[in-house]
Amino acid sequence: MDTPATHARRVARETPDRYGAFPRLTQAQLGELSAHGERRRTQDGELLFREGEPLHEFLAILGGTVEILHDRGGPDERTVAVHGPGRFLGELGLLEGHAALETAVVREPGEILAVPVARQRELVARDPVLGDLVLRAHLGRRSLLVGPGGGFRVLGSRYSPQTLRLREFAARNRLPHRWTDLERDEEAEALLRRFGIRPEQTPMVIWEGQQVLRNPAPAELARLIGLPAPGRRPAVLDLVVIGAGPAGLAASVHGASDGLTTVTVDAVATGGQACTASRIEDQLGFPSGISGRELVERAALQARGCGARLTVPAEATALEAGDDHCAVVLADGSRSRAGTVVLAPGVRYRRLDVPGIERFEGGSVFHAATAHEAGRCGADPVAVVGGGDGAGQAALFLAGCSPRVHLVVRGRDLGRDMSRYLVDQVRRHPRIEVLLDTEVRAVSGTDALETVTVEHTVTGVPRRIPARALFVLIGVRPRTAWLRGAVGLDEHGFVLTGPAAEAAADPELWAPLGRGPLPLETTLPGVFAAGDVRSGSVKRVAAAAGEGAMAIRLVHEHRAREGTLVRSSGRDDGRPAPARSTSWR
Repeated sequence: MDTPATHARRVARETPDRYGAFPRLTQAQLGELSAHGERRRTQDGELLFREGEPLHEFLAILGGTVEILHDRGGPDERTVAVHGPGRFLGELGLLEGHAALETAVVREPGEILAVPVARQRELVARDPVLGDLVLRAHLGRRSLLVGPGGGFRVLGSRYSPQTLRLREFAARNRLPHRWTDLERDEEAEALLRRFGIRPEQTPMVIWEGQQVLRNPAPAELARLIGLPAPGRRPAVLDLVVIGAGPAGLAASVHGASDGLTTVTVDAVATGGQACTASRIEDQLGFPSGISGRELVERAALQARGCGARLTVPAEATALEAGDDHCAVVLADGSRSRAGTVVLAPGVRYRRLDVPGIERFEGGSVFHAATAHEAGRCGADPVAVVGGGDGAGQAALFLAGCSPRVHLVVRGRDLGRDMSRYLVDQVRRHPRIEVLLDTEVRAVSGTDALETVTVEHTVTGVPRRIPARALFVLIGVRPRTAWLRGAVGLDEHGFVLTGPAAEAAADPELWAPLGRGPLPLETTLPGVFAAGDVRSGSVKRVAAAAGEGAMAIRLVHEHRAREGTLVRSSGRDDGRPAPARSTSWR
């Protein structure tokens, strides 16, 4: 630990704002916030909030300085930042109700302004300038935390499926964490002895340097972090949304803003496949592009602000039809009954069928290309497999940090499945080598991937290329195994809707309604599908979001036509309430 003199010198200067993550509030903005908060004097050494504890207030500094520490009092204690007058504290977890990932300590006494989080959310919603300032800062701070691997610690073997599951959950939810590989880290055995953990009890999670979870399920880790858990709900909801990707989030925003009691569940994280996109450049309203992660984080905050309840992780395992409602059965055995359901569980990337590749999964072989995966590749060459937009975006993103990116494409025309703007950028990039008519035949390496053997399918000539990591983006499979027998699926497992659903539907089920399925309605009345999981959908973020919004318009049309659906608002007695029709928003 530092001596007082050493520590004073270390925190004497305020952290410069090199990344736009530490802006200052103007006097006008502080004045606006002051009307809704409380001024407090601070003392040297005072703890404003502690790592691991829930955050209930938005804190702005009026005088003095505050040091932000990670792992305070632990062996890895470090200063994250030092803030002075005009700056505000917290990061993304403050807006989402998570536990604090850092500790704030007063280093120079002064004064702070404390505003209750709920009140602060209302204020930034009314003031777009203040709202954008706070949101950008919180997003930037979360990125800085994720980058160096702050947060909790995960100890587990790279070959353990349970370890990979936990790390995927943390990465997809952008939860700052550090991973200790039991296969390589020399300190791992000492840490295990320190906490009395046997190897068969791993993976383990260390929280705040003290609390230990042994082989936890993602839901247990979520409760520790403070992710929203299922709460008390009406007997019958207006709407349950399955999946929190762009389609599900759009449905959540429009459903909740229309006054429908809306619950959205996702098995892993908010964002779906969109959160794995390093940059989306064809999204309307973002001329310079936006990362998929930032786009869905903004959408999730918007959905919660409209009143939707987002629950992660919560895996849907069955869909059961009732007389006037559907029941969504979750993995924990609980049921959510709703008058209408929007299915948007999304898709998962296909695995590459190559001998021995499974031992590199999660450590050197990835199915997403974000800062999390790129940070583990170092400055080494990598390979990307795939010919679609996802593969093109990944190649361009990785070329920013890797000296060589090999893009392996099975077809002979790069423009067949990839957007023209991506094709042009990929072909022009000096660090990207495109290998057409080429397939992966083998992977090799000792502790990590070292080489990838590819074959030119026309000539049959093999080639070994050096690659520290392999990014596999070769198409998708729908997450619909749990829906078989409940709604109609096509031969590939995608959900049938509209005319295709009508052809496959049970006529006796629909005859009493006097109509067939609406455009996004499935073979089950009142159940709609949107986004990538829908048969015939356009696999684009904008299209998925549009379908999510359209699904809610059709939900209102269904409710207006039936007029007998149970309404949850103010009713728990099961009696029907009048339905209403709502115009486009």
